[in-house]
Amino acid sequence: MQWLFLTLLFILGACFGSFLCCQARRLHLKSNPKKKGAKTQLGSRSVCFHCHYQLKWYDNLPILSWMLLRGKCRKCHKKIGIAEILSELALALAFLSLGTTINIISANPLDWAIFIATLLFTAVLAFLAIYDGIYGELPTLYLIISIAIAVTILVLKEVDLLLTSSFTTSQIYNPLISILILGGLYLLLYKISHGKWVGDGDWLLGSSIAIALYDSWLALITLFLANLLACLVMYPILRKQKHAKIYFGPFMVIAFVITLTFQNFFYYAIS
Repeated sequence: MQWLFLTLLFILGACFGSFLCCQARRLHLKSNPKKKGAKTQLGSRSVCFHCHYQLKWYDNLPILSWMLLRGKCRKCHKKIGIAEILSELALALAFLSLGTTINIISANPLDWAIFIATLLFTAVLAFLAIYDGIYGELPTLYLIISIAIAVTILVLKEVDLLLTSSFTTSQIYNPLISILILGGLYLLLYKISHGKWVGDGDWLLGSSIAIALYDSWLALITLFLANLLACLVMYPILRKQKHAKIYFGPFMVIAFVITLTFQNFFYYAIS
C-alpha cells in the first residue's frame, strides 16, 4: 500500500512540475507583454516557444513526452529546453521523498493535515525555484503565499505538540531562531552587498522555509546544504564565467526537501 502511495506521489509531483514550469513561463510573458510571441504563448493551451505549434495531449505527458521527443518540438524539431524535464523530475522526486516521511496506515488526521500542507508548500517553493532558476527573480506574490502556507504548517505543528506534550518556551524561540538563521542571514547579506550577493527575495524565501521547518537545527542544516549545493554546482560555471550570477532560490528549495526527508537522521546525528 505504501509503495502505491509513493508511486502516485511521484506521478503527481511530475504533473505539478510540468504545470508549474509552464505557469512560470506564462507569468513571465504576462509581465512582459511586448515580448515577441507573448500573445500566442499566453493562449489557453501550451505551444512551442519557437514555431508556436499547439501541443497535443500526448506531447504534454510529464517526463515521458520529453524523453520520447528527445527534448525537441514534434513539428520544428528545435530544443524544448532542459527546464521542463528538470522541473518534472525534481518535483516528482521531491513528492516521493516527502512521501517517505508519513506512514499512511498509522498517520492521524493532524499528521495528514501537516503532510498535505507541506506538499502544497513544496509546490509553491518549486514554482519559485523554477522562476528564479530561469529568470533570476522571485515573484513577491508567491513569496507571500509561501509564507502564509508556512505559518499554517507552523500552527499545525504547534497543535500537534500541544496534544502530545506540555508547552515549553522552545515552541516560541525555536521558530524565531530558525527565521534568524535562514531569513536573517540572507537579509544581512542583501543589505551589506546592496543586492550583489543575494537577491531581495531570498531572505523572504529563507524565512518561509524556516517557519515551515519549525526547528533551528534543521534551519542551520538547510542553510549549510543550500550553500554547499550552490558551491558544487556553480563553481565550474564561475571558473569559466567569473561574472556569472548565482540564484540561491533553487538550492534553498532542494536543501529544504533533503532536510525534511532526512530530519530523523539529522536529529539522531546531532543528539
